[in-house]
Amino acid sequence: MSTGRASIDLYWLPLGAGGTVVRWNGRLYEALSARRNHRPTADLYHAALLVTEHGHTFSIEMGPVWNLKEAQRGVVRVGPVGARWLGRFRLFRYEIRCWRDGRIPDLAEAVDGPRRVSTDEVHAATILKLVHSAPTLTWGRDELQVGDMWNSNSLVSWLLARTGLDTSAITPPENGRAPGWDAGLALANSQIGQGRPGITLNEARRSP
Repeated sequence: MSTGRASIDLYWLPLGAGGTVVRWNGRLYEALSARRNHRPTADLYHAALLVTEHGHTFSIEMGPVWNLKEAQRGVVRVGPVGARWLGRFRLFRYEIRCWRDGRIPDLAEAVDGPRRVSTDEVHAATILKLVHSAPTLTWGRDELQVGDMWNSNSLVSWLLARTGLDTSAITPPENGRAPGWDAGLALANSQIGQGRPGITLNEARRSP
């Protein structure tokens, strides 16, 4: 994985790849969402990044604290799942990882291969810095009140937008949907508009 060149690659993983429970829960959620919004069902995807800098590749993604067994897996942030108070229990916590020369579970199942987002050294360095201060809103909740939940896709879209990359052309594979993507963009755009590196959770909740 070490090439010595800067790059940012985006991967689209089918939701629940390698896990039956998450896959079926995702299908149920999508069926209900499609029915409520009067649209056809779509395939759901989870985004992850591989960032290469100075000969090392960093895997960046958000996942449950319990889905990887490696003790050293590049955890930089931890947040709650479902409700803030539930975050006191390990089962209801997620972690944001920036794992140097690490791995992304089920990367082999990615659809359409990697999508190269940038080869700029500044972009790569910026993402690796930003991830250490990434928001830790509640996974599965719309605390931003933008009509989209916060999840792993929110992290990726937030990182890309805050880095200054054009996200307008980034879309999931054909017939796919990435819940949470718009939530990350909404928060990033709010922060950029305020000319500040970050905002508090209470401010995030009040973001339009």
